[in-house]
Amino acid sequence: MSSLTEKDSPIVQLLMNTGTCPRCILRFCCVGSQELYRRPYKELMRDLREFLKNNEEKEGTVCFDEVDPPCKRIRLEHTEEGPDDLNHNGALQQIPSANDENTEMKNSVLKICNLCLGILQEFCESDFVRKVCQKVNSADYQFTSFVFSVSLPPQLSVRERAAWLLVKQEMGKLGLSLAKDDIIQLKEAYKWIIHPQLSEELGVPADGKSLFEVSVVFAHPETEEECCFLATACPDCFKPAKNKQSVFTRMAVIKALEKIKEEDFLKHFPCPPSSPKNLCVALEIQCNNGAIFVAGRYNKYSRNLPQTPWIIDGERKLESSVEELISEHLMAEFKADSFNFSSSGREDVDVRTLGNGRPFAIELVNPRRIHFTAEEMKGLQQTINNSSDKIQVRDLQLVTRSAIGRMKEGEEEKTKTYSALVWTDEAIQKEDIAFLDGIKELKLDQKTPLRVLHRRPLAVRCRIIHTMKSEYIDEHHFRLYLKTQAGSYIKEFVHGDFGRTKPNIGSLLNRTTDILELDVESVDVDWPPTLDN
Repeated sequence: MSSLTEKDSPIVQLLMNTGTCPRCILRFCCVGSQELYRRPYKELMRDLREFLKNNEEKEGTVCFDEVDPPCKRIRLEHTEEGPDDLNHNGALQQIPSANDENTEMKNSVLKICNLCLGILQEFCESDFVRKVCQKVNSADYQFTSFVFSVSLPPQLSVRERAAWLLVKQEMGKLGLSLAKDDIIQLKEAYKWIIHPQLSEELGVPADGKSLFEVSVVFAHPETEEECCFLATACPDCFKPAKNKQSVFTRMAVIKALEKIKEEDFLKHFPCPPSSPKNLCVALEIQCNNGAIFVAGRYNKYSRNLPQTPWIIDGERKLESSVEELISEHLMAEFKADSFNFSSSGREDVDVRTLGNGRPFAIELVNPRRIHFTAEEMKGLQQTINNSSDKIQVRDLQLVTRSAIGRMKEGEEEKTKTYSALVWTDEAIQKEDIAFLDGIKELKLDQKTPLRVLHRRPLAVRCRIIHTMKSEYIDEHHFRLYLKTQAGSYIKEFVHGDFGRTKPNIGSLLNRTTDILELDVESVDVDWPPTLDN
């Protein structure tokens, strides 16, 4: 085994005698060759035995003192003996050496590793890989690459700490050292082994930047039993969390291991780690595709349609919304789990959005289908438009997450154009409103409107009406076209909101005014890009 050198011999012999699997032995020998971990389990064990045999034959090879007769207890499952065979006095247990090579080979193959709890044994085999791939294929996702993630039982960190303390002490006797950070992480070694197998079975490459994730969650029935001493020694590290079934999370255990003193650790946990009673279990095999983002512009032609679902105290007030009329078709085509809708501002339920529409974006969470041609997107847009006469969409397209930021950029700087139907209590003539056309850059002070005060903080907002143009209808009605700063409350500018908006159309005309209809004529945001629809 060319990756191992003579200085590794003590670690190999020590760990092999305590029930550690060959791949974990390679990790503790800091072997970084991925190909070596991928070799069959029995071959690795045979090569490690051969490596030890060759080193013993060399003059000056360091061997650990044997206990005569060899201690059997460390090789057995801890049952009726209880904790008597564990050292709770802050010292390390004696480690036996196995003289019978055939017996050692047999036991090592069958026994669950005391460090990885079977992760680098059972779960590296082709049967488990096929099980994962069957789960992936049955989920019916579109993907061209994958990233593999794994969640490990928290006590693996505890067992690894115990093994490291053991190795560190024994190496120290020989004038050698082993830094904890030099040990190959179990998760990294597992991915080295599993990636090529998954890639071959799925027919796509593993890619750390892939949006398609295959994840495996491993669990072990003895987690709490093995970690409970940490909760006693470092109670502040283990706080109950709403979304966690156990306080013994990986991060909490690692935090506690950083705090606990070595002597206290050795008093409560066996070094070397005892042989586990059970193998790990693959609790969950999950797939998840990164979010897809769809953008476009929508027109709203109804005065009885909210932008988002209108629900008060759990009761739906109107049967649909702009958000739902668009998203239901996207959800069906992309086969997503859920969605998040956002837009460049919003209009009231009784306000229409005309002109070239309002920019919007929808995040589709965990979509099964992700590849759409321009023609397919055009067809999807037509499907949405054919489904309702209340809305229409245009420029429907796939965009990136970062591109959505452009929709929100300059919220305060962009302008909007409105058309308002205004009523006056006193009769007016065309010349009475003509002066409005000459007003430019009119500054307003708007207190939070009464109608939204229940959901927005009380404040005075300064807004600007850039231009106005009036269109006389009759003695009590005229239409007012306005170009305003984004965020202006147009309804309140017309009727004054009991003097909360100053100045207002009523104060400018010196009479009572109210707004009967309001339309958004344009939202001046140059996004998303216009398509040839």
